[in-house]
Amino acid sequence: MSQIKKLAGQTVIYGLSNMLGRFLNYLLVPLHTMVLGKFFYGQLTYIYSSTAILLVLLTYGMETGFFRFASRKEENYGKVLGTSLYSIVTTTMIFLILSILLKNQWQEYFGVESGKIVIYFILIISLDVLNAIPFAKLRIDERPIKFMIIKLFGIFINIGLNLFYLILCRKLSESGGEGFLARLYKQELVLNYVLIANLISSALTFIILLPEIVKFKPSFDFDLLKRMLKYSLPILLIGLAGQFNDQIDKLLIPNLINDPNPIEQLGIYGANFKLSILMVLFIQMFRYAAEPFFFKNAENKDAKKLYAIVMNYFIIFGLIIFLSVTFYIDVLKYFIADEFREGLFVVPILLIAKLIFGILFSLSIWYKVTDKTQYGIIVAVTGAIITVILNIVLLPRIGYLGSAIASLISYSIMLIVSYSLSIKHYLIKYNFKKISFYFTLAFGLFAISKLIFNQNNWIYYSIVTIMLIGFIGIAFIIEKKTLYNEN
Repeated sequence: MSQIKKLAGQTVIYGLSNMLGRFLNYLLVPLHTMVLGKFFYGQLTYIYSSTAILLVLLTYGMETGFFRFASRKEENYGKVLGTSLYSIVTTTMIFLILSILLKNQWQEYFGVESGKIVIYFILIISLDVLNAIPFAKLRIDERPIKFMIIKLFGIFINIGLNLFYLILCRKLSESGGEGFLARLYKQELVLNYVLIANLISSALTFIILLPEIVKFKPSFDFDLLKRMLKYSLPILLIGLAGQFNDQIDKLLIPNLINDPNPIEQLGIYGANFKLSILMVLFIQMFRYAAEPFFFKNAENKDAKKLYAIVMNYFIIFGLIIFLSVTFYIDVLKYFIADEFREGLFVVPILLIAKLIFGILFSLSIWYKVTDKTQYGIIVAVTGAIITVILNIVLLPRIGYLGSAIASLISYSIMLIVSYSLSIKHYLIKYNFKKISFYFTLAFGLFAISKLIFNQNNWIYYSIVTIMLIGFIGIAFIIEKKTLYNEN
């Protein structure tokens, strides 16, 4: 089980860069919600949701395809790298040119007055897509330290520029200053400043990653590209449907919610969505390490046993995060401005939905290592259809609560469909008895916390802290034998 240790070690390093970086970005949420307000924050949420979908579309599964082909001994690593790069660069340039030509249509879509916002949006997407394969190269080469340093550099630049524009320049402007920095800030351009910070961060990251590719002198192989596309395009459909499933609620809320200020309702939902960030961070850092790990161990005779153990640990840590956030939600709520806190009730639902999504990702290894990605398409498209239908039905009736419920139901059905298909093609014997126990215990403790929530703060926090420690202790005792076997 030394491979589990290796995965854990790399997860910690990737997690340090991802979790620390996103946590630092997360600290911008109080600033953004305070300075932007519900309307501009709603617009920002709408823009970034569209960005997330386009990033999947423009990388079209090539990152996963790169992992798959670069890990094969019979393939030429340089050709795999070069073919991936040249393909991504070509399609990104096409997107860049077409989007600039269609700038007015983008501006109408986002409902923004400034065309500059659209330009920032286009450039951010293009640079982030171009950065995808160089970052993937660092992961397949098992160079997590360099990955971490570059990621954190970009994040610090983004945070620093946000603080520069939204605190320093804003304070100087509001105090009546007449210098250059004071004149630089205008409240109506507050959304521009957030996107400019993101753009500069992405551009500097691109410049730092460039030598990593140039020094390798990658080459292109058209026949290899056809094989990679054959593998990657189903991944595109899976990723696109998955991201669509994840973001469509934020795109539908302004259009379907029954409220006189729909974009403000999106701002409230988007801000409370951020409170599920710990779960998102955990899933993301696991994903960075797990995907190459899963592929590299696919031919291991104990691979299925390995995958089952990983799933067990993933669920335990995911439930610890769920309990931690819900137990201390009355403290975490201060990370968003007061006018956004009316949406706190959706946070537990979003946390569980995200946890189920993480389980779905871990389970998805069955169709990736067997090259049966067409089944992944079935799972993802099923989820996307269910999400759209439920949002259309629920949003006009119960508001953004309907979007949270739709995500939970959709991911749950996707999980059932995926596992049902895996039974025939790549059965992994997960320990459902343990998994059911952990979920039952966690939900039971969550229910107790709700019953005592109105008690004295000192009593409440003492009880929930004991319950959280108790859950961790019980999980450790149950898993102790497996842990010792790994040693």
